[in-house]
Amino acid sequence: MARRPTTDTGADDSPRYFVWVRGLDGPEPQKWVDMEFGVGDWKRPLVLAWLELPLDERRLPLSMLARRYPPPRVETP
Repeated sequence: MARRPTTDTGADDSPRYFVWVRGLDGPEPQKWVDMEFGVGDWKRPLVLAWLELPLDERRLPLSMLARRYPPPRVETP
């Protein structure tokens, strides 16, 4: 049986940010590794709220994070 090389799974490769984005049916939760991915010129209006996750919360499922950090209020036109 072949052995795979072991890799360091540090905090840098796990999602560091919990982000609420504007979805078709309202705010949708996402986890991002880097904020630069989502706050470019064309995506900036889609980001409703974001939070840098502490180390102990980075591996939590998205559903649990969404319950801990409820969606922001979104004004409708």
